[in-house]
Amino acid sequence: MVAMSAYALAHLRTPAAHEDVFRYMELIQATMDPYAGRFLVHGAQVEQLEGAWPGTVVIIEFPDLVSARAWYTSPAYQQILPLRTRHIDGETILVDGVAPGYDAARSAAARRLALPADLTTPSGMPAPPGSPR
Repeated sequence: MVAMSAYALAHLRTPAAHEDVFRYMELIQATMDPYAGRFLVHGAQVEQLEGAWPGTVVIIEFPDLVSARAWYTSPAYQQILPLRTRHIDGETILVDGVAPGYDAARSAAARRLALPADLTTPSGMPAPPGSPR
């Protein structure tokens, strides 16, 4: 099995300039270092293309999902987390990346083949919800 990077993504909807938030920013890297975490995106201005996206985004890369989860649940990170969450509304997720050489077209073909026959149209495309099969 090929090791895949994993990511912690935070959508910070209400970024705030508060002393606690600055302290959180000063302390977070030390909580990530034992898990080989590194910032890929940190509070950059977003270019909104689809849908509503108030605020900003943070993306942190880890070697794998086990490391990302261990960082997020670590006592060191949990201790500083309220410095941010008391002042900034948002959502945080952990997600696996894709393996090297990932091909979206091959993934679509495999997913299509995995669908039960009654969920596809004669062309092999998924049937729209509520359409006759």
